[in-house]
Amino acid sequence: MFVKDDSLVSSTSRKHIDLVLRIARSYYLESHTQSEIAKEFGYSRPSIARLLKESRDRNMVHIEINHPIERLEALEKDLVKRFGLKYARVGEPRPGEDPTRVVSQCAASLFTEHMLPDSLVTVSNGNAVASTVHEVPLQDWPKTNVTQMIGSLSPRNALTDSPEICRLLAQRLGGTFTQLPVPMILSNAGVTRAMREEGQIAATLTLGGGADIALVGVGAVSKMRLGHIFDSYVTPEILEEIVSKGAVGHICGHHIDALGRHVQTSLCERTISIDFERLQRIPLVIGIAWGAIKVPAIRACLLGRLISALATDRWTAEQLLDAQ
Repeated sequence: MFVKDDSLVSSTSRKHIDLVLRIARSYYLESHTQSEIAKEFGYSRPSIARLLKESRDRNMVHIEINHPIERLEALEKDLVKRFGLKYARVGEPRPGEDPTRVVSQCAASLFTEHMLPDSLVTVSNGNAVASTVHEVPLQDWPKTNVTQMIGSLSPRNALTDSPEICRLLAQRLGGTFTQLPVPMILSNAGVTRAMREEGQIAATLTLGGGADIALVGVGAVSKMRLGHIFDSYVTPEILEEIVSKGAVGHICGHHIDALGRHVQTSLCERTISIDFERLQRIPLVIGIAWGAIKVPAIRACLLGRLISALATDRWTAEQLLDAQ
């Protein structure tokens, strides 16, 4: 049934509505004060206030308070709740912008907000961690110590390596650093066992495992490769072994399945890194990762409680929350 709106028919009503609209535009769109509007229209200030209220009551005015940071904060809260994280920080790159810098800034912010001036820090390798370290503001914290949690990459690997990341972070914090003078992957299991028992290496791994806070990247596994850090070490046979065992990603040199469980392989026996179980005991592990290829690996780390804080971009956060 059609209901006639007399306010659109009566000349008097139309004039009143026109007045309300003009006052609303002057206040909400042109940013004039109620006193200025009262003077312009020849009404008292209380009358202008009543007419502005009428404009809202008639749905002539729709007030919306909105900012991109609210959407990002909502994603952060959802990530914390869904995956039991301590913290999450989500950045939003501009259209077409590489997420590296904005995510690294998020991670650096989390790091400096939640560490203490006498913290023991441990770091992995890779570009995400290196970019984060470059964004850490300069501090004067001489009691901090930064240590490696994983051995050095092959000289042929173009990724930023742990010793350099360790040194640079210590420099930015104004503290000291402890390096792990051994390759990440050795030639055979026997040599690896012997090296892990060597005094300086054993002490450094123990130190890293007892850290207060860790900065780590998350790597993806596909049928084509195990991740950049393994490029110089992996044969087709090793790749087939690890993929066949259900690995979807890796963290600190350890491969994991879709639920974040450690995938034991022949490569593990040759890897110098803090123990998988020690990683899980570090109070704050900040994972820094983003991108479509890494979503399964990040999700595995979250499900396995291998990281307790996440720095990522908006798109990746949405994919993690949408995945069942």
